[in-house]
Formats: sequence, structure tokens, C-alpha cells
Amino acid sequence: MSVLTRDEAQTRAQLIDVQRYTIDLDLTRGADTFDSTTVIGFTTRTAGDTFVEVRPAALRSVTLDGHPLDPAALDDNRLPLTGLTPGPHELRVEAAMAYSHTGEGMHRFTDPTDGETYTYTQLFMEDVQRVFAAFDQPDLKAVFDLTVTAPDGWTVLANGVTEDLGDGTWRAATTPLLSTYLVAVAAGPWHSVRTEHRGLPFGIHCRRSLAPYLDADAEEILDVTRACYDRYHEKFEEPYPFDSYDQAFVPEFNAGAMENPGLVTFRDEFIHRSAVTDTERQTRAMVIAHEMAHMWFGDLVTLRWWDDIWLNESFAEYMGYQTLTEATRFTGTWVDFGVARKAWGYDADQRPSTHPVAPDADAVPDTASALLNFDGISYAKGASALRQLVAWLGEKDFLAGINTHFRRHKFANATLADFIASLAHHTDRDVHAWADTWLRTTGVDTLTATVTEHPGQTALTLTRDGSRPHRITVGIYDRDLIDGATLVRRELSEVDIPADGEHSLPGPRPALVVPNDQDLTYAKIRLDPHSEEAALRGLSRVPDPLTRAVLWNCLRDMVRDGELEPLTYLEAARAHLPGERELANVQGVLAFARTQIADRYTTPTERPDALALLTDLCTDLIRRTEDGSDPGLRLTAVRTLIDSAAHADTIRDWYDSGSVPGGPELDPELRWRILGRLCVLGAVDDAVIEAELTQDPSATGRQGAAHCRAALPDPEAKRAAWDAMFTTDELSNYLFTATAQGFWQPEQNDLLHPYVARYFPDAVAVAHRRGPAIADAAGRHAFPAHAIDTHTLTLGESCIEDDDPIPALRRRLADQLDDLARALKIRTATAAS
Repeated sequence: MSVLTRDEAQTRAQLIDVQRYTIDLDLTRGADTFDSTTVIGFTTRTAGDTFVEVRPAALRSVTLDGHPLDPAALDDNRLPLTGLTPGPHELRVEAAMAYSHTGEGMHRFTDPTDGETYTYTQLFMEDVQRVFAAFDQPDLKAVFDLTVTAPDGWTVLANGVTEDLGDGTWRAATTPLLSTYLVAVAAGPWHSVRTEHRGLPFGIHCRRSLAPYLDADAEEILDVTRACYDRYHEKFEEPYPFDSYDQAFVPEFNAGAMENPGLVTFRDEFIHRSAVTDTERQTRAMVIAHEMAHMWFGDLVTLRWWDDIWLNESFAEYMGYQTLTEATRFTGTWVDFGVARKAWGYDADQRPSTHPVAPDADAVPDTASALLNFDGISYAKGASALRQLVAWLGEKDFLAGINTHFRRHKFANATLADFIASLAHHTDRDVHAWADTWLRTTGVDTLTATVTEHPGQTALTLTRDGSRPHRITVGIYDRDLIDGATLVRRELSEVDIPADGEHSLPGPRPALVVPNDQDLTYAKIRLDPHSEEAALRGLSRVPDPLTRAVLWNCLRDMVRDGELEPLTYLEAARAHLPGERELANVQGVLAFARTQIADRYTTPTERPDALALLTDLCTDLIRRTEDGSDPGLRLTAVRTLIDSAAHADTIRDWYDSGSVPGGPELDPELRWRILGRLCVLGAVDDAVIEAELTQDPSATGRQGAAHCRAALPDPEAKRAAWDAMFTTDELSNYLFTATAQGFWQPEQNDLLHPYVARYFPDAVAVAHRRGPAIADAAGRHAFPAHAIDTHTLTLGESCIEDDDPIPALRRRLADQLDDLARALKIRTATAAS
């Protein structure tokens, strides 16, 4: 497919202005295609030529100002419009469009539980042309009139309030000015919970088979929605700009959610069929807050070109975490951000594929390159930069600048320069220089503490390896005089780096000095040797969970940089997680320990000891929670013990009895998790998988069965899974991912060895055939991450160099290979120590 370049978009925006789309979709034409009729009203400023994008299964007719155009003129996804004269024009396009099973365009899904079918759109970047003809770029905003014909019994949701006209026809209210990628439709026999808040219709929707689970959580979801809505109206002067607020939890959704104005779509895993921890509920609430922030950041004011995607995502990320903390019961959101989400940014920023938060426009020349920037830098690093901006600028001036930005650019488009100008209007600080150093640069600064003792006082020096200014808080801690183990904060000091030099600390040398104590900046930290020892010995006795998150992140970074042995990190987890009171910290540390240290940073000979340590730790946590005092911690420990089990006996007993002794009862998620591990260990066969699928025939059950079958240590099972992923092209996006996640297992290295070399050409081929969504899944989930050796590196580098992978796969491969090289270095450093 031809990608749109920035130069082409600028040329087209100079030539035309688009006023209105009138769109008619007919979803009653069968399981493979739907009918799409689009009428576009636009004005040409001067005489010239341009094109409209459409990707039909069959292009039936095209008329321009009542004159027919030849459908055969369609070149890939571009229909040329030549000889345009100045003035108004009307383009009419009639086509049959293909349903998607990859989460792109108009996705169609049939629920295996009850046979009901659902459709929804995901039109981000350039997938609108899979649904209707469009001048597909963000700065050609227009109003949209939408009519949908749907099967009997269906409800149609859209950006505006929809009206059932009878005979299956639904009409949506005319939208305000929107970018094409923000148009949304979700149609099916939805289960809905509707209410009203401050005169605005609110609704939450899901598949009928998930109705009991949505109903159980509806009040929590709506409470968060109402609280965020109210808080944003306290922060923002511009009122919510659309006529309703629907949240649809849809199947097989690729992202976490999408900020369609008035109709946010979420992955329906957020409707919990099984037990979850409160941290996972907090994550759902954060996504709700994040997407609502987009109604202003991204929808009301939209980027002009994709180089400014951070104006959407970084702001929604920051506002989501901050507003959730201020407005709901989830007051510890920055802890979860610090210990889990922020690492996504740190990792991405240390790979060769790193880029600035706000890259130069020349670095984003087309939509294919833009798609690669939806990563930990645009989200986590960008949000961290904004948190630092607020610490440096002050929240009052920050919000004043935001409100000026909204006022100046509402229902229009804006750039980084526009935003900085709005901020500068409210402060004497040099925000242009701040933007240059924070938003236009790459990499992670490192802040290192040095503590020197002098008679009667201690001196602290903070050195910076990097280029950015930082406003941080430094925590000074002493040991408690009574128990000698608890660390008590003596002082929390605000420090500017590099402006401030040596700091005098009156009194005795502190037990622990923590740079960036409240995690206000984006930087790696290194403790002085005395503090490092104190952290390893007493981390769980630090009073503030956010400080503990900063320290855990420090240890994580040291492991990744080869400065701390992986086993030392595991021993710290073993020592301190039983005393950790913040569940987000437990989950973040266990996730890193299990997925990175045990599976990647330890050698095959060391791995059994790592798994044994994790199993012992989780057994201890399970014993400590037998009284039911902390069900979230117990569930986290049970999950990690299952994933770490090296022997089948204990978890097979749980599976057969339907319960962990002392609880919890095995819900579907735990049953599939145990069965997946039993498959890896070769303790069950396909008959057990089939029996479990009979018991749980849901979409999640199908994914669990696909995962389990791919995980069996059987040559025929591996061949079948490989063919399903890379040959038949029949798997949906979710079933592809489930199969890929089951396929590679470190315990099955000999069986899997022949597939390592096959992966690279087969991944390139499937990505070319099936497009960016499957390319991303193939690069993220189907990569042989366990094969940590120079042979895999060589194969991967040759693939990137010689085999022409599409951009989405190329980026994933480059990142995977860099992570693999890092794991090799860590293993080498550990062996040499």
C-alpha cells in the first residue's frame, strides 16, 4: 500500500479544504464485505490535481461533480482527481469493503460463546481508507454525517448520539470538525449500561456474553468516568466538546484503547472474567482517565502531522496518571508508573531505534515511519518529561498554558511550536530552551550520588552523565534509633542539576541517600556505595512506596547495564518482597525477575536456581496471606508460582482439585495459566486441552487453547502451530498472538532449535502478506527471544540488511536484537565476575 508522505499531505492541504463527509455503511451484506458509500464535500483553492484514498474489495463507482470517473484508475489505495478547478466539489465513492480480522479498519468478530457477531472500527493512522474513501490526513478536518444499516437486534454506536430509524437503519448526530482517523462505529448486539452525568449521556458497552462481568464492575467504571470528567472540567476552561460519552469494550482490540471522540473503544480484557488485583483495576481506571484526556488533547486540538504524536499521547499519559491520583481512590498511580510503565520508556530510549519525544518533521517523512513512534518514548518518556516540566514550571502556569493552547486551536490542528508559544505566554522561564533539551534529544541521563564525610558534616555531590537540566528531590534517610532496621526520612531537599553544586548535610552520615526520591524526573540514578548496600539490605524498610519504586528501578537499571548481578537482584526480591506493602512494586519486581532475569539474563544452567528462588519466594508470600488479608498479593504470588514451576506436581494438584489450598478457587484465567505451564512441562496432552476448551468455549478459552497447543513439547504440535502462524493466514490477531506466546519455551530449546532460522524469512513473508498489525505481533510475540546466542544475532542482522522487512517488522526486529545483545552482555559480565 502507498504510504502518505508529509510533503504530499502539505501539498494537498494547501490545495483543498474539506467541509463534510456523508457516509452510508451497510453491514448486512454478508460475513466478508460491507457496502460503503461516501460523499465528500470539499473546496479547491486553486486549479490542480490531487488524490483520495480508498482500499476497497471492489470499487463500484466514482463520480466527481456528477461526472463518472473510471474505477480502474485506482492505483493501489489512491484514486487520482485531476483537473480540479477552484471552488466547491462533490466526490461520491461507492465500494464494497472487506472486513478485517487483524484489528485494522472494520474488524468483525463472532463470539464463540453464543454465536453473536460484532463489528467495530479502528481507523488510526491510515486505516480509515479500509472503511470509507477519505482525504486521509489529520489536518483536513471535516464534519461527518453517518448512517449505518445493521442486522436486526443490533445497536449502532458512533461519535455522536445515534437514532434508530427502523428497518435496521441508524443515523448518528452530525459531528463537530474531526480528523478522519477519529471517526468511529461499533455495531452489534451490545449489552449496555447507560446513565447521565451533568446532562451528558454516558454509556458503557460490551459483548452480551460478558454482560455479568460488566454489570459487576459498572459502578466502578462509571464512578471513575464521572470523577475524571469532573476533574478535567476543573482543570480545563474548554468544556467537553462532544454530545455524549460512550465507552465500548470490544473484542480483539490491538491497543489498550482508542480515543475516538464520544466513543472510546477499549480492549475487552478490561472486563474482568476472572479475579484481578487492585493494581489491575487501577490500570483500567488509568486508561479510562487517559482516553478521556484525549477528548481535549488529540480530539479538540489535533496534531498537524504525525511528528507531533507526543502532543496526543504524552499529555494523555501524564493527565491520566495525575488526574486519577487527584480524583479517585487510586492515589498510588505514580508508584505503578514508576516501577512498571516508566521502564517501557527507559528501555526504548536505550535502543538504537530511539528518537526524541518530539522528533524533527524530517524524521517522520511518512505514515509508515510515524507508526513506529507509538512506543515507550511517546508515552512513558513523554509523560515523565511533562511531569518534570510541571515540577520546574509550576502547575499553575502549566495549566494556564494548556488552556491558552485549547482556546487558540480548538477544533483545529497545532504543533509543538504552537504549544510552546502558549506556555511562554504565561511564564518568564525559557520554555523554548527547555523544549530543545527535553523534547528534541534522545537517551537517558544518569544522576550519580557521591557522599563524602567531613568532620561534623557530610557532603553530597550529584553528577550528571547527560545534557538535560533536572529539578529533583533528594531523600536523606537514617536508621531508626529503636529497631535499627527501619529507614526514617531525615530530609527531602529540592535540587537543581546542574545548577547546584555540593550540598552540605549537617549531622552524621546518612544511611541512605536517594536522588530523584519522588521520581519527578526522567533519569537513571546511581547510589553511592554506602547507600547501595543500605538499599540491598533494607529496601523494604524505606517508608514511602514511591521511593521504593525508585530504588527498585535503580537496581533494575544496574542489572540491565551489567553493574549488578542478576542473582543479587533476585536475592533482594527474595529478601524484601515479603515485607513490601505496595502491590504495584511487588508485581513490577516479580515481572522483571520472571520474564527478564529468569528467562533471559541467567544462563540455561543458572535458570533452574532462579526459578527455584522465585518459587520459594512465592510460596512464602502465599503462606503469609493465608488469613485472607491481602488477596491481591496472594493472587500475584499464585500466578508467578505457576509460571515458575519447574515440576508439575503442585500445580497439577491445584488444577485437578480446582483450587489453591486456602484459596483462591481456580477461575478461567488461573486454569488456563496452570494448563499452559503443564503443557510446557509435558505433563498433559491435547485431550486435556480439549476438555478444558469444552468447559470454557469463550474467546478467551480459544486463545488459551491455542497457547497451550503451541506450548506442547511435541514435534507435531510445533509444526501445526508454526503453520497456523506463518502459512495459512487464518488466525485472527489475538489467536496469532496466543499461538506465538505459547510456541517458544526455554525448556524446549532442542526441539525449537530448527525454527530459529526459519523465523526470519517466514516473519518477513507474513508481514508483507498481512500488514502492520500482524507484523507487529510477529516481531513482538513470535520472535525467538529465548535463543540468546550470536547465531540468532547474525541471522537477525542479515534479515534486516537483506530481506526487506516492512517498517513495522523491521523496527520490532531491531529492538528484539538489541535486547538479545544486551542479554548476552549481561551473561558475559556475570560469568566474568
